[in-house]
Amino acid sequence: MPAGVLNVVTGLGGQTGATLAAHPHVDKIAFTGSTATGRAVLDAAKTNFKRVTLELGGKSPSIVFPDADMAITVPGVANAIFFNGGQVCIAGSRLYVHRSVHDQVVEGVAAYAKGLKIGHGLLQDTQMGPVVSARHAERVEGFLQRAKGEGATMLTGGERTGDAGTFITPTVVVDVKPDMEIVREEVFGPVLVVQSFDDEEEVIAAANASDYGLAASVWTESLSTAHRMSADIRAGTVWINCHAMYDASLAIGGVKQSGWGRDSGRQAMDNYLEWKTVCACV
Repeated sequence: MPAGVLNVVTGLGGQTGATLAAHPHVDKIAFTGSTATGRAVLDAAKTNFKRVTLELGGKSPSIVFPDADMAITVPGVANAIFFNGGQVCIAGSRLYVHRSVHDQVVEGVAAYAKGLKIGHGLLQDTQMGPVVSARHAERVEGFLQRAKGEGATMLTGGERTGDAGTFITPTVVVDVKPDMEIVREEVFGPVLVVQSFDDEEEVIAAANASDYGLAASVWTESLSTAHRMSADIRAGTVWINCHAMYDASLAIGGVKQSGWGRDSGRQAMDNYLEWKTVCACV
């Protein structure tokens, strides 16, 4: 790689990141992070109208139909949220389950959550580590406390664990309403909110009733259902019978307040290219 092609500039986001975003000699910014910080990056980029790619927050739904293979679905939707302690932008933090299989799925996910081994991230038998900081742990706890105040029930988890560190138990929240904060806002922690539905129209409306549109997963054995749902859900990625499956050839990105542009895939190159038209009379 020629000298000067890759330059590592370290520093805090509020200083170094803000300077890069506003600098008139920087022509392109790609940012991954919170939606609030994405707005700040976008505002700073107006200095020279630089191109901006934003990969921001999410409140991704996992949708379970009654014909789903429960042996795959239950651990699948659990891992969708508890992987990395829910600290993943594409975490499946909203679970919608058809009413006919609601209790079966919720009981299975709760049992899976209770069985997860929580511990130091470098230990081989650890299945879920801590949240990133004490400050963030307090933020997650705040969401849970406010949810309880609004009438939600912690079916499992919802508390700190361990004598030290910032470990929060995997949490399954039920008795929620669509307008609750914990249903609408990105918690960025091991917190799953569960709601039931009766038909496709209802669950599509619920899934799309979000400021975010990063990803979703649909769990069904019906290819027709999968096609209809993936077409109607407003999200940058929709998985069928899996979650968080990626390949370098697949474009990654969201709609609505989950971002602008795409990472990976051929589409990512478009963010870094300029079209030029040359017209000559000979």
